[in-house]
Amino acid sequence: MMRLKKVIFTLLAPLLILGCSTSKGGWFQDNGKLKVLSTTAQVGDLVKAVGGDRVDGWVLIKGDLDPHSYEIVKGDGERLDRADLIFYSGLGLEHGASLSSILKNSSKSTAIGDRIESAYPEQILKKGGVFDPHIWMDISLWQKGVDPIVEALSAMDPEGAEGYRERGAILSREMLDAHNQILEMMQKIPSEKRYLVTSHDAFHYFTRSYLADPGEISWQERFAAPEGLAPEGQLNPRDIQKIIDYLKMKNIWVLFPESSVSKDSIRKIATAGNELGLNIQICSEPLYGDAMSGLTYLEMMHSNAKTISKYLWNMQ
Repeated sequence: MMRLKKVIFTLLAPLLILGCSTSKGGWFQDNGKLKVLSTTAQVGDLVKAVGGDRVDGWVLIKGDLDPHSYEIVKGDGERLDRADLIFYSGLGLEHGASLSSILKNSSKSTAIGDRIESAYPEQILKKGGVFDPHIWMDISLWQKGVDPIVEALSAMDPEGAEGYRERGAILSREMLDAHNQILEMMQKIPSEKRYLVTSHDAFHYFTRSYLADPGEISWQERFAAPEGLAPEGQLNPRDIQKIIDYLKMKNIWVLFPESSVSKDSIRKIATAGNELGLNIQICSEPLYGDAMSGLTYLEMMHSNAKTISKYLWNMQ
């Protein structure tokens, strides 16, 4: 019996080895393209547009996973090692300890947000001394991340530099056009209705860019959220009361959930508010803050704008 087992193992060993050697197919295979890993879909979408056919992209944090607390899982380390270049959002967004350590210590990494902050520090928001990382919520600001991507790809692949520059220029124009379209859409909403309450603090840049009146100094008053820059799902009665007071003061009746954040905090506020006779409703269409749920970046931004416009227009 033992001898039979040895014979079977000898016969199967080559197949086992072959299986192991080919298990890392797909993105791991050498196809002559740059292997580029992006942490989030918002970053990956820009990389895809600039890279074109010369880049084989991979997005690490997929679906509606929370990028704030994402930690390395099985297979991630191999993808990070395999990548020729790594792009991440930065400004503290990816602060899960295991991922953050790799990103900060890799010579292959480019932090898009950090590069934008370095060039345009006056445009980056802070809360409690901490950077607000949600800069993609202002298209005109996120557009400034195109150049760092073009630069990094061109340095790694000089033969493709001209194509990267051309596609980067096209993408920049598309983004600025979208920015102007959304700005026009939001500014059509009466100023007294341009107030927003979402699940967490992901919409400050959106508020400053699209909901504020031109030159408005106190634009921060147009947005509120029960949870901070990184959603935790832990609300105390003071958090709930603070939002209810805001709803009453601004005459707001609609709360906007986000696709990647639990609705628990929004439900608690709606329940508490309705017990006080406020008639608060939860929007049936989620906004996209930290995750894009399969949409492209510009599709995500247009979807947010349309949903916000639709419900704010109807707000009594």
